[in-house]
Amino acid sequence: MRPGKAELKTQGLLYLVATPIGNLEDITFRAVRVLSEVDLIAAEDTRHSRKLLSHYQIQTPLLSYHEHNERKRTPQLIDKLNRGINIALISDAGTPCVADPGYRLVSACQAAGIRVVPVPGPSALIAALCVAGLPTDSFLFQGYLPTRQKARLDLLRKLQAAQRTLVFYEAPHRLIKSLNDIAAVYGDDCPMAIARELTKRHEEIYRGTACSAQDYFQSATVKGELVLLLTPDAADPPTDMHEALRQMLSESGLPRRQVVKIIASEYAISSREVYKESLKLREES
Repeated sequence: MRPGKAELKTQGLLYLVATPIGNLEDITFRAVRVLSEVDLIAAEDTRHSRKLLSHYQIQTPLLSYHEHNERKRTPQLIDKLNRGINIALISDAGTPCVADPGYRLVSACQAAGIRVVPVPGPSALIAALCVAGLPTDSFLFQGYLPTRQKARLDLLRKLQAAQRTLVFYEAPHRLIKSLNDIAAVYGDDCPMAIARELTKRHEEIYRGTACSAQDYFQSATVKGELVLLLTPDAADPPTDMHEALRQMLSESGLPRRQVVKIIASEYAISSREVYKESLKLREES
């Protein structure tokens, strides 16, 4: 027996709604309307999001959706969407899925044939890029820099030949360590911009070099998440293992054995062979 009209169910929609990165006025009319009309809002931090919703008198129920529960929550939200429930996904600030949880849910929606609707708006990445004063015709966003120094140096060296503006997110307590590594890989004179507290009362856009940024932020009290932007030297990195080894030993300030491991991994050469070469360079110098 074919179902009647009353028995037919339509899938819900998933809205990806961008929210303010600081200033509560930076929200679109459409975003306020969508957040008011959907049946459920999946939020990274419900306590944080309630402040925004309260400001705009939005009464929509909230459900947590963050990096620690997204694997569990995703099938639950897919089930709700399949039952015709409209859901908005928001992050703590900015655009969902950009260095924030969400891509698993979007991917699951695509697999289930559920429509995903973007509601664009604020983004720390784009806001910082616009005011940095660095080239914007081509840029590469890498999210957060690795927390471990070796991984951070490996990534920076791999991006050395990018020949475009590089954009990273960083936490205040790791800023100086990251600036030290940026200077070691790209040189003290590497042009940089650092944006912090964007759209907030204490917004600051620092422009200078890797070296001057080290001096400036070494004595400053840094709060809030940061956006780091830089333009590496357009020259290609050393293609010869010997020259790369010589350069890293003289510029990075890392222990010899750590440099050896990095070079061996990058050039697919045994650590023993690279270590022997490092000893030869030490004798020459």
